[in-house]
Amino acid sequence: MHDWDECLRRASAGNPPPAQDRRRSDERWRVLLSSQCYAIARAKGTEAPFGPDYCPRVEPGRYHCACCAAPLFEAGAGFVSGTGWPSFTQPITDAAVAYHHDHSHGRQRIEVTCNSCEAHLGHVFPDGPPPSGLRYCINAAVLDRLPPGAEIATVGGGCFWCTQAQFQQVDGVYAATCGYAGGHTPDPDYAAVCSGTTGHIEVVQLVFDPQCLPYERLLRLHLASHDPTSRDRQGADVGEQYRSVIFTHDASQETVAQTVLAAAQAASQVPIVTELRPLTCFHRAEYEHQGYFARHSKSAYCQAVIASKLKGDTE
Repeated sequence: MHDWDECLRRASAGNPPPAQDRRRSDERWRVLLSSQCYAIARAKGTEAPFGPDYCPRVEPGRYHCACCAAPLFEAGAGFVSGTGWPSFTQPITDAAVAYHHDHSHGRQRIEVTCNSCEAHLGHVFPDGPPPSGLRYCINAAVLDRLPPGAEIATVGGGCFWCTQAQFQQVDGVYAATCGYAGGHTPDPDYAAVCSGTTGHIEVVQLVFDPQCLPYERLLRLHLASHDPTSRDRQGADVGEQYRSVIFTHDASQETVAQTVLAAAQAASQVPIVTELRPLTCFHRAEYEHQGYFARHSKSAYCQAVIASKLKGDTE
């Protein structure tokens, strides 16, 4: 368990290496993050206390870095500090966060960053409850919460704007994030993926409640939401980045996906071309692609392609 002396020691002597290095250039972070998240995580800003992202109590689940998705804190280590920012007594693992001396604004503080991507999270203070006596004062805007019991699925079926908008309407889906998967370059961007040179597919990663939305039903919804018999094409969107695919996260998901695809093929008179692959890496897409339909619903593409699909029954 970390205590104040350990925080001071690491701030002076250095921090252990992260489980995974997820650092990127500042230019890349600018396009991946919202302006608020960038201002806090990369420019070391501070959100206003009791802001719209603040929750007066720590919700159950696991809290991840909003920049790189590295796990940072468990809800069990959270407490209500009354400060207006989420507060925790311990990080989730020994190397989850890093400590640095902060002499800004004429104060002597210990800054806390994500050890994987170096995102500024907040500060730690020696005025927390026992047993650690620490208060990790963290900006809510740099935290993403994974609810208890939630699972993750990754699917592709054409333009990810459409896939995201469709699943955001499904009961049991906590979050839907546009991204890229299945390629061979380490940090793809939208232009490179569209060029067809990276091998990546436009996908949406879903955080869902398996009690409300079993994985088998989620996959049936996915196959019904696009044409799984069309290879590398959905309507006017043509290219290998638009192929139909299911990326599985474990052996159990693979078994379920095989069963769902077999049933779909038995009911289809033409071949189902949906690919089934294990997920090796998910790359979050640029911020401009997140929630695209909600922000551009009146555009010609959104009206012609996405809005029409949202009016239909997906199962």
